Amino acid sequence: MNDMHDEDTTCQPPAATSDQTVARITLEPEPPPAGYREAMALANREAERQLGQHMLLSWYDRDRDFESPQHASECHSDSATPGYVDYALHRGANLRIDFQRGRFVFYYLALEP
Repeated sequence: MNDMHDEDTTCQPPAATSDQTVARITLEPEPPPAGYREAMALANREAERQLGQHMLLSWYDRDRDFESPQHASECHSDSATPGYVDYALHRGANLRIDFQRGRFVFYYLALEP
């Protein structure tokens, strides 16, 4: 039986990706969103305007230091790219919506009709 640490493939880094092809929208609403749920509602409306049908792939809430999918950054402790970003890019994200310079960040994928 193999020791878990001998051949742990759960945190193998995927091939390098770039977010240069991802459209970026920065939102600075006044007043700022009270929290994550309000920011997500605003981001979803903007994603609908930009993409039509869409899927939220990943997000980050700096207020709570929480990301989705949870634990995505565990394999990125030595990386400059946060796990939630890498997760979205490897799934084809084409829209990033950012509130207040990273307070809340949402990655979306346009769905084909």
